[in-house]
Amino acid sequence: MRILVLGFTGYLGSHVVEGLRALPGALVLGGGRAPAADHAVDVAVDLATVSRAELAKSLASAAPDTVINCAGATGGDPVTLAEVNARGAAVLCAALREAAPGARLVHLGSAAEYGPGVADVRVTESAATRPVALYGATKLAGTVAVTTSGLDAVVLRVGNPVGPGAPATSLPGRIATLLRAAGPDPEAVLPLGDLSAYRDFVDVRDVARAVVLAATATGPLPPVLNISGGRAVPVRTLVRLLSEKAGFRGHITENATAGRAADAHAAGSVRSAEVSWQCSDITAAEAALGWRPAHSLDDALTALWESGEDTGENTGMGKDQAVGKNKAAEQNEAVETEAVGERHGPGERHGVWERDGVGERGGGEKGVRTS
Repeated sequence: MRILVLGFTGYLGSHVVEGLRALPGALVLGGGRAPAADHAVDVAVDLATVSRAELAKSLASAAPDTVINCAGATGGDPVTLAEVNARGAAVLCAALREAAPGARLVHLGSAAEYGPGVADVRVTESAATRPVALYGATKLAGTVAVTTSGLDAVVLRVGNPVGPGAPATSLPGRIATLLRAAGPDPEAVLPLGDLSAYRDFVDVRDVARAVVLAATATGPLPPVLNISGGRAVPVRTLVRLLSEKAGFRGHITENATAGRAADAHAAGSVRSAEVSWQCSDITAAEAALGWRPAHSLDDALTALWESGEDTGENTGMGKDQAVGKNKAAEQNEAVETEAVGERHGPGERHGVWERDGVGERGGGEKGVRTS
């Protein structure tokens, strides 16, 4: 079985490749802007710029039985988001119809495509898609290109991935980086944005397992399947758990004042600033793939913290090198993982935590995107 993974050097893509290579008889081919030098069969392709004819030629040469698209943009200017997330999926489908019409396509989408969530409601695949932010809109455009392509295709709408190797461009990875920099200093202060939102976190290893199951399943699959943890967790809880694993003894301030807005932005995201609730129903994935999450959020955060040595955060690798590695991962990342926004208000001291006056739930607020 020949499996081509586009975006195979990114955060999700690298975990997907690891899972696929454990399959008996599978030949895993990597595709991306800069294929690894040790893989002669890798395909050099940039979905943002490649023409349909050029991509069809590359696909014909690779002759894949299955194509997995982990490539995408999580940030950047509007043109970049549109080119990679929307145009990239469309040109891939067009090239596949020409060069490998019988191949299965597994495309990684995002729960951001659903738009604002409703407190205590798990979103099913049949729910209306109402993204307001550009990221979710471009991911939705890519999903539409895949589901209307006529190919043997499935879109996996992934929640907030977390786990080993999470890049510093993601919320969990960024918090881990800040905690490592702070160390055990009791005077350290982490100024963060609003952490009252609820997010549906899923271990990256569970995402990879879902991709492997979708790639190898017999018979047709539903056009869209939710892949997430299936429960809403306060972002504040994630930060607390990770700070406990780090042995953090300083202060965490929520909704930093204007004077520290630049520092607060380091852990916030204007793209998801007003989305207070996100949770997906994962029963369809269990029915179609026999998939359910195997790892808890605690498992994922433990693995994330322990993987710091692999990202250069606990080694002799300089900060610039580690940041460069994380930026490279971001460029191939398919799923948005940021979850906090910027709100400014009066602070409330709560032990080592300072936060504004919003309630623990915050689930009834209106929002503009999920992550």
